[in-house]
Amino acid sequence: MTIDEEIQSKFEDNIHRAVVNLHYTAGWLGNIQRELFEKYNLTTQQFNILRILRGQYPNPATINLLKERMVDKMSDASRIVDRLVQKELVSRCTNSKDRRAVDIRISNKGLEVLEVMDREAKPSDLFKNNLTEEEAGQLSALLDKFRG
Repeated sequence: MTIDEEIQSKFEDNIHRAVVNLHYTAGWLGNIQRELFEKYNLTTQQFNILRILRGQYPNPATINLLKERMVDKMSDASRIVDRLVQKELVSRCTNSKDRRAVDIRISNKGLEVLEVMDREAKPSDLFKNNLTEEEAGQLSALLDKFRG
């Protein structure tokens, strides 16, 4: 279904249509992801931090590194990490070189949760019925171009 049919709206031009379509599609994707994350008692931001920490593993990350890499730059990384510590999905300890800095690592439990989630919902599952691998690459390139 086209964006015109989905929201039953008229657009000034194709650029207006594309911007609305991006917002609409981001919301659609967010809703699909939220349903998955709720099964694991996670938020989108918590999942994002777990993925960043898995990419760093076995090395630790700092709050600043997490903030730099997060998709949602407006998120409070410190509070998100606090919640993940409570869930025993990450650990935090004082940095041995700089006692003011805190090292954050994904725990074995956090790695296990991500492994299960990876099997349950692969990003390719969202596209396989609607986009080919090549089209997904084109879409990604266009989004990169759009952001400049």
